[in-house]
Amino acid sequence: MIGRRGGLLAALALSLVFVVSPACAAEDDARRGYTLDWDSGTGKSYVIPAAEILGFIGALNAFDRLASDSDEYNVDGNTIWKNLRTAPQFDRDPFNVNQLGHPYQGNVYHTLARSAGLNYWEALGYTLAGSFIWETAGETTPPSINDHVATGIGGTFVGEALFRMASLLLEGGGETPGIWREVGAAVLAPALGFNRLVFGERFRPIFPSHDPEVFIRLRVGGTLTTNVADARLSPDVREQDGSLDFYMTYGLPGKPGYTYKRPFDFFLFEFTAVPNAETAADAIENVTIRGMLLGKKYEAGEDYRGIWGLFGGYEYLSPQIFRVASTNFSLGNIGQWWLTRTMALQSTALAGLGFGAAGTVGDRAERDYHYGLMPEALLGLRLIAADIAMLEAEGRQYHVFGVAAEQAPHTSTFGHELIHRATVGLTVRVFGPHALSVHYVVSSRDATAVSGASRHQSVETVTLSYNFLGHTRFGAVEWRPSEMPSR
Repeated sequence: MIGRRGGLLAALALSLVFVVSPACAAEDDARRGYTLDWDSGTGKSYVIPAAEILGFIGALNAFDRLASDSDEYNVDGNTIWKNLRTAPQFDRDPFNVNQLGHPYQGNVYHTLARSAGLNYWEALGYTLAGSFIWETAGETTPPSINDHVATGIGGTFVGEALFRMASLLLEGGGETPGIWREVGAAVLAPALGFNRLVFGERFRPIFPSHDPEVFIRLRVGGTLTTNVADARLSPDVREQDGSLDFYMTYGLPGKPGYTYKRPFDFFLFEFTAVPNAETAADAIENVTIRGMLLGKKYEAGEDYRGIWGLFGGYEYLSPQIFRVASTNFSLGNIGQWWLTRTMALQSTALAGLGFGAAGTVGDRAERDYHYGLMPEALLGLRLIAADIAMLEAEGRQYHVFGVAAEQAPHTSTFGHELIHRATVGLTVRVFGPHALSVHYVVSSRDATAVSGASRHQSVETVTLSYNFLGHTRFGAVEWRPSEMPSR
């Protein structure tokens, strides 16, 4: 994954040569006062991101051609014409390439378009087009159905969340963000940083967040594996792990005056890493992104506020013994209920359909997995007691129906799988933004082969962590006039 991401970032840097002329023209436009205005759309460009995406694809192909001994990237007119006439297939690339690398690649397409002033739906079109061009003209292998989903759709979910987070970081610095905010934004969304650097004042205006209610939590701790049932599929299960978790919710319901008119005006982002894993891919234990695409807010009485609608999500879970990844759409509701003057209950309920992959980690080549349609469900609850403590519980379920098997030799073809992940945690504030927490997580996978053979895998962990909280009330939103602080 480090190599693949390194190639993506190198390609982004190399693609500078493809946009020198557009950059010079953009500087001339900026001098004439033709700069981006997010509200009116003045100054946005359809041409610049198109040129950038083509340049990025060309640079990435050149990088992969030099860095790889494979003929997979030796494209020419014959291979392009052949791919144009070939129906998309399911490929055999390693799990982390398909389910981590391709969504991140799609994120680059998306944020190149977004940072040039295009709205979410316009950027989605550019991301789908970028995926099509790469699958047709970036590789000699046949176009891949799973890559189109992960790159063209999953990439927009990853890209929009990172674009919003980077923009929020810049917005906090006022009209002229400092160098560290610029660097932080570029780390979160390299394509955004690229456009701000190359095009100067043309794309300098920052995407307006409209002041969402945001909750941020950073956890650092240690994890103990307490129980494993693995059918001898993954002999290298680690008993102790470091743990690093970043969690953010953007646009929590209930804030007076905040509206949900744009995709991802509400979203959740969580990233969990285990630094002492053997490989870079294994170090990523969890990536969860969920954003509301279409929906509205509502209220019930004086003490309840919520939002409901259509959500888009990208999820990647790898709890040591198996992996599952999904790009999905769901219908659902997110709300907050003030139970008492100081105690709030936040809830999330989602149900929908995804497409992705699941399989064991026993095969080091990462090819013992299969793709499938995934009916999915999630229920989460948080009980917040003022600024003292938070008790949280969440359950996810993925029912994977195989539509194509891509497995290692001598492994069974699995028809369907049932995957569960349940989390219970308690966080107690010590002082200020500092808190301590304990979390218990159980992840299980039951896979059934067409032949009737089955596998059962499960792992249970306990994590003790130090928490840095971005909100002393654990994200509880206050809208009651009598309880809001005076200004």
